[in-house]
Amino acid sequence: MERSRQPLYAQRSDVAEACRVAAARGLVDGILGHISLRIDDQRLLIRCRSADDRGVASTRASDIRLVNFDGSAGLPGELDGYSVPNELPVHTAAMAVSPDNRAVAHLHPPHVVAADLAGIELMPIYGAYDIPGAHLARAGIPVYRRAVLIRTMELGSEMADAMNGRPVVICRGHGITSASTSVQGAVLQAISVSELARMSLQILSAGGVLRPIDDADWSDLPDLGPSFNTATAWRHEVALADITNGN
Repeated sequence: MERSRQPLYAQRSDVAEACRVAAARGLVDGILGHISLRIDDQRLLIRCRSADDRGVASTRASDIRLVNFDGSAGLPGELDGYSVPNELPVHTAAMAVSPDNRAVAHLHPPHVVAADLAGIELMPIYGAYDIPGAHLARAGIPVYRRAVLIRTMELGSEMADAMNGRPVVICRGHGITSASTSVQGAVLQAISVSELARMSLQILSAGGVLRPIDDADWSDLPDLGPSFNTATAWRHEVALADITNGN
């Protein structure tokens, strides 16, 4: 179908771009991991797999398919040649928690998995290095303690309960789920959590001790606003992904 005539083409392109950014950042490997965007109360766009799938780093707008929350096609012929992720309940359960959870990124960042399995609690060990990440850690990043494939609504609901109102949850021995108002926000949160885990592992491997920053510092760590935290950061991530993925 011609791009100008494909329903929701701009939104499909946004989700595909977010998938490529996640791959460029090492948050997924190969064909595993998926990102979604809610369209209405019944349907969402989500990365699906085709017979010629080349991996998340090569995600195309055409790989983003419109499905109903029950996994059926959101439009006639929408799933021809495509399979819906087994873990669709990750997305629908996270979206059910809050209307603000319009986008969900379910990713497998190895630093986060390793840090959690090592018993490392992610805390705000730095400040201005990554202010949004520091605030995420300060509020607490919960853990869903079952290392399972979340392919039923019962398991999805368990994961959503473990989120406890937070935007990101670590899935033990598995990965993370990040929910936001946009696919850009969901992936940027995942990047921040991955960097917290990477830095924590690096500090401990150097013989250091993890300590949260001083309470007095928080008043000088302001929210710099979406034009910086999201728009500017996202332009950088897209440019990096283009270079890394060879686009």
